[in-house]
Order: sequence, then C-alpha cells, then structure tokens
Amino acid sequence: MMSETGKLEEAMYTSTDELDRELHDQEHSQEMADLYAQSLQEIAEGEIVKGTVLEIRNEMVLIDIGYKSEGAVPIKEFLSPSGELTVKVGDVVDVYLEQKEDNDGLIVLSREKAEKTKVWDDIRLAYEQGEAISGMILGRTKGGLTVDIGVRAFLPGSQVDLRPVRDLDRLIGKSFPMKVIKLNQRRGNIVLSRRELLEEERRGLKDKTLQSLEEGKIIRGKVKNITEYGAFIDLGGLDGLLHITDMSWGRVGHPSELFTVGDEIEVVVLKFDRVAERVSLGHKQRLKDPWEDVDQRFPISSRIRGKVVSLTDYGAFVELAEGIEGLVHISEMSWTQRVKHPSKIVSVGDSIEIMVLDVDKVNKRISLGLRQIEPNPWLSIEESYPVGMRVEGTVRNLTDFGAFVELDEGIDGLIHVSDMSWTKRVRHPSEILKRGDKVEAVVLHTDKTNRRISLGLKQSQPDPWQSTVLDKYQVGMDVKAKVVRLTDFGAFVELEDGVEGLLHISELSHERVAKPEDVVSIDQEFSLKIIKLDANERKLGLSLRAYLDSQNATNKTTDQAPPDQHPSDPQGEELEAS
Repeated sequence: MMSETGKLEEAMYTSTDELDRELHDQEHSQEMADLYAQSLQEIAEGEIVKGTVLEIRNEMVLIDIGYKSEGAVPIKEFLSPSGELTVKVGDVVDVYLEQKEDNDGLIVLSREKAEKTKVWDDIRLAYEQGEAISGMILGRTKGGLTVDIGVRAFLPGSQVDLRPVRDLDRLIGKSFPMKVIKLNQRRGNIVLSRRELLEEERRGLKDKTLQSLEEGKIIRGKVKNITEYGAFIDLGGLDGLLHITDMSWGRVGHPSELFTVGDEIEVVVLKFDRVAERVSLGHKQRLKDPWEDVDQRFPISSRIRGKVVSLTDYGAFVELAEGIEGLVHISEMSWTQRVKHPSKIVSVGDSIEIMVLDVDKVNKRISLGLRQIEPNPWLSIEESYPVGMRVEGTVRNLTDFGAFVELDEGIDGLIHVSDMSWTKRVRHPSEILKRGDKVEAVVLHTDKTNRRISLGLKQSQPDPWQSTVLDKYQVGMDVKAKVVRLTDFGAFVELEDGVEGLLHISELSHERVAKPEDVVSIDQEFSLKIIKLDANERKLGLSLRAYLDSQNATNKTTDQAPPDQHPSDPQGEELEAS
C-alpha cells in the first residue's frame, strides 16, 4: 500500500497537470479569439473574398470564407438563366462581403455583387491601361448600339467601324473586341469604341505594308470599295487604286462586272509613292499581254468566229479571245444593204464568222469584215444586169437629180432626171414618179467599182422623135399648141402628149416684149408655125409672129389679127432650145 506521503505527492502532481492543461486551454482560446478578431479587422465590408461552398440548401448556399462563422448567399445567385445550379460543394468562389455578422451570427455575402464588382474592376483596369475587352452587341439604341461587357455599355454608331455602317442590325448578336473610351461607375456610364482598335490595327498593318511594298510585286488584297472608274483595294492598312483600265485586257463596262466588295484578289504594284503613300495597282498585268502575238494568232484575211460584245452607231465590237476585240465597221457589214445601225444586222451576244481585214498591234486595233464572208454581188453585176436589159423595180427614194429604184435586196439603180422623159423638161423626179411606184426601166450603165447602176425610164418607151415628130412635123408647118409653162426667155407649148416646143420671147410679137406673161398665159391655145426642127438636139422651135405674118400674107390683110394675137416687130433675139 502506498504510504500517506506517496499519496500526497501523487495528488500534488495531478493537480499541477490539470492546472497546466487549464492554463493551456485558456491561452489557446485567447489566441483563437485574437486571431479571429485580427482576421475580421483585416477585411472590410464591401470587399471581394474567396470562399468554399460548404452546404447547398433550398434557399441559400453556405460558404466558408475562413472566419468564425459561415456566410450565406441566396441560391438564386448561383442559378443559370435556364434555372440550373452552377456550383457544387467544395467549389471555391468569389463573394462580396456585405455584412460581417447579421442577427443570426452569419456573415452576409453576395455572389452577384462580387461578379459585378469584379466586372467593374476589370473594366476600370482596361480603361486605365487602354486594353481591349470583348463585348456582344445586344441591340440598337438611339445613336448607336447597346453592348454586353458584363454590364451594359454604349457603342456610338460613329465608333462601330472605320467607315459608316448603314445596316447596324446585322451586327446584333455578334461579339467584337472594343476599347473603353469613357467610364463613370457612379452613373453606370460606359462608352465603347471599336473604331479605335481598328485604327490601331490598321496603323500597325500599314507600317508593315509600307516596308514590304515595291513596284512589280504581286500581293493579295481585299476589295474595299467600287466606283465607276475603278476599285480601292485594302493591302493591309493601306489602300491602293485598281483603275478600270488595269482590270482586264478585255473590255470592262463597270468594275462591278469583275469584282464585288469583300473579294480577295491578287494585284501587281504598278506605281508606289512612299512619301504620299499612294499605290497604283494592276490586275491584268498578272497575265501576258494577249496583243503581243495578235498578228500571228489572227493573220490578215483569216476567217474566225467571235462574239458580239458591244454595239455603237458606227459598228460592232467583236471579242476574238480574252482581252482581244476587233471592230466590224458599219460599212463592212453588207455588200448590198444600206445599214443605218449595226443592230439591224447583229445583236450583242451573237456568235458570228468574220474576216480579219487589218491588225494594228501598236494601237491595239483589229479591223474585221462581215460581208467578206459572202461573195460580192457587185463583182458579177455586169452579168446580172447587162446594158440594155429591161428591169423592174420599186422607187425607193427621190432626190433633186433623180430616183433610186430597188432592183433586188440591196441593189439599187439610179434613173437620172434627164432619163425620165423624151420630150418633157423634168425639173424634179416627183413630176414623173413617186415613192413606192413600180417602174420598168432599161439598164444604161453598170460600174462595179463604184457600185452604181444607171437606169433609163424613157428608154423603156419608143422615142417620139423617131416615131412621131420627124414623120409628122416639118419646118414651116402650122400647128395648134397649148402653153404649159413660162420662163424668162419664152413659153413652152405642148403640141400633143409628150411633144413640146419652145415659143421664144422674140417670136411672140413684132413689138418688144419684156415678159412672156404680158402676151400669153398658162393653158392658152395658139396657132403657131414651126420654124426650127433639130432631131439630134431634140429641139422644136415655134413662132407666133411668123404664123401671123403668114396669115396676113394669105389674107392680104395687114391690119387684122385673130383675137388675143397681136403682131409686132421682131426683137432680133436668138431662139433658145428647150
């Protein structure tokens, strides 16, 4: 058995250990209290802290942020738009410390405010450092667009692109990098610019492009804009002009026939002014000039096929190959037809056979002929219309000097005014013919070189001088005649149909006559005497005073004269031929 002394010593040791343990617990509790108090002093309400999800309840999510008690966040702040929970137990999340303790001793946290605060912090940092942030176009608003960058922001229409955008609606739903150019968190005002980023990017590309550009180099670019005279090509921060004349070796009516905005094409640097930053570009220069060997490909007198690509008043342009066109002049379209416009013969898009007439490599011109494909009817015109042949035709046109008669399609003959009547003096063809008349004529002459046929209308009828006048009339004969027209030198009278003679002013009276109308008038009938008859010249001269003299001699009456006939002294003027 333990002695009393041993028991006492054991009791002393036990009380000492318990005391030590009690003191240690007190010290630990105080240390923990101090640490907790210190930790609460290190954070402040309104800060964002990290926490671990401990438990998910029906209405809230408990989160441990490393302090004496847990924090509570409404569960709705962890739900997606579709209603799905976005966290699980153990996830570490950022939360906003709203209140250190509520009435229940819990720390009040907010996930939503943490996210918004973090977004504003990121926006402020991007604004201060001039960095880009990504935003999605939500919709249109007055003066521009609304953008989602975590919070709503405004993108003015002038800041959307380098050039004004007409259709802003097509951008809705798309995301772009942008730059914050104005920020006021208190008012919740954020203004963005996409244009500034594009300009910065363009300046960088421009410097790189300027260093690499040199004349003769082939580069790729994008069609940026199209005008009537050409297209502007974006070479990478620098625009170059592709003139319409340098787009194709062939004919280009408008640049839009070859390119559309947005096309990526290869171009050749033709000229480059580094100081003025001007670039002239060529597209056709990528290929060999088709005109270099055009005389070998299309020798003179060769027959080829081509496509009609354009019509003008003076002819038709025909594409012979890519970049090579020739002209069929209007005069080379038909041997016989008088072509007023090329559209009467060909149409745009027609495939036709033509003959090469001439090639000019220097001026890049090719003369073509369409009519040369067919035989020239004028080469055999003498066989088709021999002299003396009687032909029938239609009066196509009247001129001051004659009438054109169509004998066949494209073949006309001319009846000169002098070949219209044996006896009448025809001053204008309309006295004998009119357009559309069917006539019979005789071929008088053919000229295949100048493509002319001379016709005679009177030659198709018997010559009255041979059949009537010489047999029926003689000098000294008295005849009846009617005045048909007056001239300054006398009056023309008709003896019978087709037979006319001249009553000279000197043969009207023995007295001096100033004007024929002082003695005679149109349609007045007289008895006259034939005083001249020239078969070769086809002239018949008549005299009123000679007739009167003969009547006076017969009647031996010197002071009597028929009514309306007054003898007078001759004036000595010569008789002129009709």
